[in-house]
Amino acid sequence: MMMSKWGDRLKKVEQLAQSFQLHPLTRPYKPRLWPCQPSSVWKLFPRQSMAIGFAHSCKEVVHVFALEKEKAPQGHRIYLVTSYSELWHYYRTYTQSLMHCYEVIPEGAVCKLYFDLEFHKPSNKDSDGKSMVSVLIQYVCDKLMEVYGIECSAKNVLNLDSSTEEKFSRHLIFILQNAAFKDNIHVGRFIHAILRPILNTAKSGGHLEKGRNSQTESSETSETHVDHETKSAIEDMAESPRTKRRKKEERDLSLLLVKNKDGQDGFFVDLGVYTKNRNFRLYKSSKVGKNAAFTVAENNKFIVKPTKGKSAEESVFLASLVCNVSFTGQKILTWDIPETGEPKSSAPHRQQRSASHSGTFSGCQSSPYQEVDNFVLTLVRKDGVQGSIRRWNYFAAEQLLVYDIAKYRWCENARRFHKSNNIMIVVDLKEEVWYQKCHDPDCRNFRSSSYPLPQEVTVGYILMLDEEDQAYLMDDAGNFEPCQAPNQAPQSSMCPVEVTPDEWEDEQNDLDYLESLNDYEQKSEEISDQLLLTCVTDF
Repeated sequence: MMMSKWGDRLKKVEQLAQSFQLHPLTRPYKPRLWPCQPSSVWKLFPRQSMAIGFAHSCKEVVHVFALEKEKAPQGHRIYLVTSYSELWHYYRTYTQSLMHCYEVIPEGAVCKLYFDLEFHKPSNKDSDGKSMVSVLIQYVCDKLMEVYGIECSAKNVLNLDSSTEEKFSRHLIFILQNAAFKDNIHVGRFIHAILRPILNTAKSGGHLEKGRNSQTESSETSETHVDHETKSAIEDMAESPRTKRRKKEERDLSLLLVKNKDGQDGFFVDLGVYTKNRNFRLYKSSKVGKNAAFTVAENNKFIVKPTKGKSAEESVFLASLVCNVSFTGQKILTWDIPETGEPKSSAPHRQQRSASHSGTFSGCQSSPYQEVDNFVLTLVRKDGVQGSIRRWNYFAAEQLLVYDIAKYRWCENARRFHKSNNIMIVVDLKEEVWYQKCHDPDCRNFRSSSYPLPQEVTVGYILMLDEEDQAYLMDDAGNFEPCQAPNQAPQSSMCPVEVTPDEWEDEQNDLDYLESLNDYEQKSEEISDQLLLTCVTDF
């Protein structure tokens, strides 16, 4: 009888222990770099999709980076999920293992305007890379003012250099004042559009002839008695200011045409870096097998203003991150291709032009989080009002989805519908809450209370971060290797059961246990400490 009660009690304790492991009362402890920082996250994955999925499910603000490893197959990368501060902490420490690192630019994430520039030096001996960079920066700044009304100069451009004797290589990151692009797809469209004159020339098979066309050349051949200065003056009088400006731009852009290693016509600007989930090499990183890491260029004019608690070098690193863009006060720049191809811009705190498209979304596609999109629609489709999502913007640096709402203007601050100005719904994916902001000038600084997202639309958070779940691990020296799962302890044949809190406080079980213990102690001799230790070890 006594042993039967003891066995039942032991089984119940094992069941409770297994239940507690599956449903812990608190999260596992995670170290922090320093008290003000969030919990440490450092996870390595063999595939980019796995890393992105984990980053989306993590409650800490984390980002995805790609790592190249020496002696690995060419093009093979593993993917790291961590925070900006965590990466910088180890990035400056493990310069060998983390020296080939890339920022993964997430699909749909608001980002900075950026360029990857390069040409083969032996094939372009007459090309002056520094002058080409200066011409391009000035041209892009002019276009930003012309198209979006944004004023900038070389002082707004972080100029990074990783050139060698054989190759000229630069990265340009435009840090605009309170403005960024909707995502890198829109960046690519804008760049293609403003460089179209020179791209068309390159495709036609020849370099620009300093702005002269075939008709001009024919005229010069048949009318040799007209001197060049007189002819130029006559042409200038006949040309409109817009035509003269266009020809000057074409002459300037002709500097950006280069030759590749095979002697074929190429372009100074790499137009292939504006794709979804693009890997973009980091400041202080080099390509695998190369020693040329990106450093601040000699002719860089951008001056970083270090913030409290961050060194000047870390500030450069943070400025170089393409997706390190804050939601606050940003004007979102877009370039849509549909019918007109006209550029558009939107700002969180300004009234926008409404789009004419019908359907669930007005003038935009759904976000990467369709469940969240559907939930937001339920918020703006009630009381007989059929609101819609006009556009969305995703701020990866803060894990915020910002929805511009059309046809639904209820404002929690005014406690009524606005007559003309629209509202925003902001979804914080990290905190799993949503709140309302407003485009109305009187509500510019208003933010409503935060409301929890429904459980079915939140991204599941991984509670148990066991090392066995990772395909790679990093040792104390900063080296990362495929992990070997340790031998698993033999599992109990009992299936874990759901245990209610009441079972932890079963008074009858406690009385039975005490009765059994008293009976045993009264009828048996004293148990030695050595035997107790042996039992504990065996258990």
